[in-house]
Amino acid sequence: MADGDGLGEAASAAVSPPAPAPGLSPPLGWRERLRAGLAGTGASLWFVAGLGLLYALRVPLRLCENLAAVTVFLNSLTPKFYVALTGTSSLISGLIFIFEWWYFHKHGTSFIEQVSVSHLRPLMGGTEGSISEPGSPSSSRESETSRQNLSECKVWRNPLNLFRGAEYRRYTWVTGKEPLTYYDMNLSAQDHQTFFTCDTDFLRPSDTVMQKAWRERNPPARIKAAYQALELNNDCATAYVLLAEEEATTIVDAERLFKQALKAGETIYRRSQQCQHQSPQHEAQLRRDTNVLVYIKRRLAMCARKLGRIREAVKIMRDLMKEFPPLTMLNIHENLLESLLELQAYADVQAVLAKYDDISLPKSAAICYTAALLKTRTVSDKFSPETASRRGLSTAEINAVEAIHRAVEFNPHVPKYLLEMKSLILPPEHILKRGDSEAIAYAFFHLQHWKRIEGALNLLQCTWEGTFRMIPYPLEKGHLFYPYPSCTETADRELLPPFHHVSVYPKKELPFFIHFTAGLCSSTAMIALLTHQFPEIMGVFAKAGL
Repeated sequence: MADGDGLGEAASAAVSPPAPAPGLSPPLGWRERLRAGLAGTGASLWFVAGLGLLYALRVPLRLCENLAAVTVFLNSLTPKFYVALTGTSSLISGLIFIFEWWYFHKHGTSFIEQVSVSHLRPLMGGTEGSISEPGSPSSSRESETSRQNLSECKVWRNPLNLFRGAEYRRYTWVTGKEPLTYYDMNLSAQDHQTFFTCDTDFLRPSDTVMQKAWRERNPPARIKAAYQALELNNDCATAYVLLAEEEATTIVDAERLFKQALKAGETIYRRSQQCQHQSPQHEAQLRRDTNVLVYIKRRLAMCARKLGRIREAVKIMRDLMKEFPPLTMLNIHENLLESLLELQAYADVQAVLAKYDDISLPKSAAICYTAALLKTRTVSDKFSPETASRRGLSTAEINAVEAIHRAVEFNPHVPKYLLEMKSLILPPEHILKRGDSEAIAYAFFHLQHWKRIEGALNLLQCTWEGTFRMIPYPLEKGHLFYPYPSCTETADRELLPPFHHVSVYPKKELPFFIHFTAGLCSSTAMIALLTHQFPEIMGVFAKAGL
């Protein structure tokens, strides 16, 4: 599952062998040193040889006569030619500037720089010096950096993901836009295969059909396969799960199907418990049936939450967390936090935070911003920027501001959604922690809780930008958390639909070629205009330059 292997990655990183010491590389022989010296002076020798050959052939090639003829030709050109030349140059550079600007905003990099690095650099021999040996210190640092980026950009299952049929598909019917990307849905398909299948599926024909159904890309084909599984076995819990997720067009219909799935899942789970010690295959089957049962109960709790039966949802979530404590990677506590906030049971919210807002557990926007909301709640109704600037901040206000700064440092994209400076979209099925996708998922469900507390958004608006004064720039280190990862933009662009403008932090500076093409376009356009208005004066300047 996308969010179930964090401990495994951490363990593998902890036992990875150390990088070799820089001083252990073997010394270079005289042949290697000679070859390196010749490679360094090769370009200079070729340049000198070219100048010497040009000087030797100056008489046969009539260089002086040809240069004089070119000078006469340029002096005979009219101002109209210069107007056409500069106008064409301005048009071409303007088109390049527009393309570079579009490409940068779509992909976050310069097209000219990307082409130069990937195509021109190998032709110029730039990759030879950059390729390092497998055991060299530079290659070890690069592999370590790649492993760190991989762990930082790990994609997690959204604990509050919506229902495809009852919510995502209805959005598509109304707007004509697809809220889910192919990458996001592909990750969900992998989750379903990991969560709902096992090696013993061939023993039950209905499970064999469902194993193929989870691999299907076409939704009608998946739904048809689910009905085929139910024809083979009316107690196939995963078939009801698929129908509840994708065919049900309302939450009421989804809840009805999940209740049927629960009845079938509990029967299969009890049967698997009785046979779990017979063989390793039976143990794997029990794990699969446990996953199915937990998933069904969790989705039933979310149905109850959406239908207004919040206390029932809280009870189901608490029972799940007590009955299956090892499945903490599912982040059921985030569902519980949101439901408790809806009940305004702030003491219970604080109790959940005390358990999960721990230094040894992975953080999330839900935990950090909920902790900030609770501290903001104690002072926000009486907070005034003018009064605070006159008398200073009280201890409670300082604690609230520090909690906001902590939350903003963890995910700097959230405040713009909470303050409605950016429009919200439907959250994806997977999120990237500290990324724009996580910010959308948090604000989509928690904006109402911030609005309910008087003055909370006002305090957030007055203080959240102060976080960036405490974070060093460039982001080589953080203040309260690890440095902000540099790979979030790429992953968020894969997770979020193309009609959404992805929030980027820190703001990228415009590439050199955008400035260059903009300056070239402006300067050539100005020269063309001056040549058209004052042809005699510009002609004098042109001839003087020649």
